[in-house]
Order: sequence, then structure tokens, then C-alpha cells
Amino acid sequence: MTADDSYGRLDDDNYPAYTMGRAAEMLGTTQGFLRAIGEARLITPLRSAGGHRRYSRYQLRIAARARELVDRGTPIEAACRIVILEDQLEEAQRINAEYRRTASPHTADT
Repeated sequence: MTADDSYGRLDDDNYPAYTMGRAAEMLGTTQGFLRAIGEARLITPLRSAGGHRRYSRYQLRIAARARELVDRGTPIEAACRIVILEDQLEEAQRINAEYRRTASPHTADT
């Protein structure tokens, strides 16, 4: 891998660049919280060759949303389910918007 390849990954939201300790620090939470949302299948961190969990920026945003809900008193399992449903809804809305943009004008009138 060249330095150019490595720099390109810095902009990749899905590149697992953060260790568990760093991810917990960035989120202001504990490593146990990250393990718990992993067990609830909200996020699945990549494992390094040594077996250590690695998180992407996208996963950190998802974890941050779950943490907001937990901080407001939502049980962790429910918070994870809410975040999953929010993510699915956002994706469905994106697909619908894309469909509407690509549909012919006379299709929208019928």
C-alpha cells in the first residue's frame, strides 16, 4: 500500500480507522458501551489481524445517536432498535427520492 492509498482512506466513512479505546474517548463513553451496542447488533466493528475492534466514522455516528438515546433514559436495546429503524427509514426515503427524480414527468401525474 502506498502513502497515496492511505491518504485516500481518510475520506472513507466506512474505513475502520479507530480503535475501541479511541472510539470510546471520542464518543465520551466507555468501551463497555461499545461492546453492548455490538452485542445488540447495532454495529459490527471490523477486527484487526490481532483481533482488536476497529470502528469507522459511520459506525461512530451510529453509536453517538444510540448514546444520545441512552443518556435520555432509553434502554440500550431499545435505543439500538430505534437507531436501526431510523437508518432504514432514511435509506427508504433516499431510494424513494431517487425514484421520483428518475421517473418520467407523466408518471408523476398519474
